[in-house]
Amino acid sequence: MADRKIMTVFGATGALGGSVADIFLTDPTLKSEWTVRAVTRDITKDSAKKLQAAGAEVVTADLNDKSTLVTAMTSASAVFAMTNYWEYMDAAIEIQQGKNIVDAAQAAGVAHLIFTSLPNVTELSKGALPNVYHFDSKAAVEAYARATGIPATFFLPAFFMSNFTPGKGMLRQAVADGVWELAMPVPAAAPLPFFDTGDTGKFVKAAVLHRDELLGKRLLGATEYITFGAVVDGFKKVFPEAGKNARYVQQTHDEYKGQLTKVGMPEVIAQELLENFLLFDQVGYYGGESLSETHSFVEDKLTTWGEFIKNSPKFAGLQ
Repeated sequence: MADRKIMTVFGATGALGGSVADIFLTDPTLKSEWTVRAVTRDITKDSAKKLQAAGAEVVTADLNDKSTLVTAMTSASAVFAMTNYWEYMDAAIEIQQGKNIVDAAQAAGVAHLIFTSLPNVTELSKGALPNVYHFDSKAAVEAYARATGIPATFFLPAFFMSNFTPGKGMLRQAVADGVWELAMPVPAAAPLPFFDTGDTGKFVKAAVLHRDELLGKRLLGATEYITFGAVVDGFKKVFPEAGKNARYVQQTHDEYKGQLTKVGMPEVIAQELLENFLLFDQVGYYGGESLSETHSFVEDKLTTWGEFIKNSPKFAGLQ
């Protein structure tokens, strides 16, 4: 079927890329027109084999090796790409990897790059929050892509709902009394744009179906704005017995950083994460920008916090 278009998906065995691969493999509007080329570093792992069984072409590529990226993108009409700051915790490496993606997409003649970006926090905060490297590094790649003139749409994922699941250390049972609590270094009323990583494909679908309208634009990847206090309230509503005494605790900056360094996190990363949360309260994750324009392009229902925790295996067994 030579007339089928190829969607190259980086990170196809992860949360974001996996959602994109899935929707292009299963959505009635997309699967008849598109073939998925799933990019992973290890084609032998079970998740890669599962994608292949579902009909994807599975290939390997290395973000540090531009030639492999060109090969992965050759003949692709669209590309979903992302970088992972946390793999190396080095902004310079992430920026170079992002530039490699952009350069390879240009070399391969890709007609639509959908790049996962984030706001520049140093600029948004007018220099007050200069250490949120995992945001600023992605913003630097976005700026580079815009300067090259490559046809691109930028997907900016909001804060992951999965960050609050048990085991992540945010919403948890307190050691002292066993009550569920969320302890953060911001007021309970601080606004939080919330996002289920499983919805990534819904935004990328919108980007592809509305390509011409969204070239050069940003898609804000969030279901809604809620508050940190409402995260706890939502938990109480879904799990009234387990959550009946659940609470929100506002930590001091030193308390928040101290709990991170206590478990071995470098001071520089603890400061970065602190400023990441201060962004919500002081400036706004997206600088206070409305989600309405993005939502006007997304036709699939987005997942709410209540729906997410009700269906999450991580919360299974709670009443």
